[in-house]
Amino acid sequence: MSSIVSPLRSGSKSDSLDEAAECSARVLDALRQPLESGQVVVARAQGLMRMPARFLLVLAANPCPCGRHGSRGGGCECRPSSVRRYRARLSGPLLDRVDLRVTVEPVTRAELTNPGVHGESTKAVAARVRAARERAAARYAGTPWQTNSEVPGHELRTRWPGSPGALGRAEEDMERGLLTARGLDRVLRVAWTLADLAGHDRPTADDVDGALELRTGVRRGAALTGGRP
Repeated sequence: MSSIVSPLRSGSKSDSLDEAAECSARVLDALRQPLESGQVVVARAQGLMRMPARFLLVLAANPCPCGRHGSRGGGCECRPSSVRRYRARLSGPLLDRVDLRVTVEPVTRAELTNPGVHGESTKAVAARVRAARERAAARYAGTPWQTNSEVPGHELRTRWPGSPGALGRAEEDMERGLLTARGLDRVLRVAWTLADLAGHDRPTADDVDGALELRTGVRRGAALTGGRP
């Protein structure tokens, strides 16, 4: 199963769409505008209405109609054409507005039954996130923004640039057509979040590589462990 997450903005609410690929493509693409602008715009002959719509969106989808394509156990019987049609319901323009794309492997028997296997505590994660948000709030003091997701890409590139050479791989991806201008802005925001979590003064090449990996699922040489790239 894959989980993809849109940006969290200050004062936003959250919503989730399970089995997102089963939803109508028209309904899914209608999310593009509010994900981009934080507003829903309704245009009619009598006038234009803008309504606030800032939210965190989590989309969860299986890799194919049967859910077993590419899994460790195998067993997928879907035709390649069926898999392509299924995945095409999540359009490129919609996915371009999604910051994080995470593939979740099925839980193994050992992981499910071994009582000694524990993840990081919620308390520890909350403390690290709180510290990262405080760093961001201090950085943007005196500006209209409070969180990394709110800052326009142009401002991040000019007022808060990364370390020298940090954007090297992202720029290469742009030149190869693997990353759009919108995608670069979103990579920068995630890189700043990774930097805040790690306590860096500004994003390093590892932070940007980590953001690229979270966006594409392709390993970039940065190990994401314990919240630090």
